[in-house]
Amino acid sequence: MDKIIDCDVLSNHLADETFMRPLDVSYLAPADDSGHAPRILLLYGSLRERSFSRLVSEEATRLLTAMGAETRTFNPSGLPLPDETDATHPKVQELRDLAAWAEGMIWVSPERHGAMTGIMKAQIDWIPLSLGAVRPTQGKTLALMQVCGGSQSFNAVNQMRILGRWMRMITIPNQSSIPKAFTEFGDDNRIKPSPYYNRIIDVCEELMKFTYMTRTRSDYLVDRYSERVESGQELINRVNSTPSR
Repeated sequence: MDKIIDCDVLSNHLADETFMRPLDVSYLAPADDSGHAPRILLLYGSLRERSFSRLVSEEATRLLTAMGAETRTFNPSGLPLPDETDATHPKVQELRDLAAWAEGMIWVSPERHGAMTGIMKAQIDWIPLSLGAVRPTQGKTLALMQVCGGSQSFNAVNQMRILGRWMRMITIPNQSSIPKAFTEFGDDNRIKPSPYYNRIIDVCEELMKFTYMTRTRSDYLVDRYSERVESGQELINRVNSTPSR
């Protein structure tokens, strides 16, 4: 059944309802798909009071909700540095629980010194590659966006794309980079109409499509010969038994 685009959720007139097409879920998802709303987690990479990466994540949240997703956003304030404490820290547990809950993610980072921010990287580093027999990110979808203080750059999204691949996520081809982000938002902290906003819509729409296509099939898509030959626990035992050099 098609999902209805609920443009009332957007609370503005930036998105032209004429071109906001409902997702044809029957075309995207297999017959045994549960039909529940795609679960999308959003991470942003700045703690500034007026954080443009957070504002972009809020715009994406409105779009994803209009497209029928269930969204949650992690606030990185109070998250300790990796290895500063153990995983029992409440903020670490919150992040890991959200990562396990999600079927897809959006990462939005500012670019600082030609790279993603340390705040963004710390969040990613706290999401483990494995928790016992569970891989919290494997087979889940990922979309990437960045905001720039100056001219348009793609350093942060390119770095995050490498991380997404390392974490065995299905990272969608589309991405967003907003140059001079401070000029793209009004005093109401809402993004202005522009091709950059249109690209955010593109990214959210593509993420929804890929999530519907892969969430039921993800276990099969990431089933690997090497892991069938040697289980995760066997690998851990072998590595730990190897003498250090």
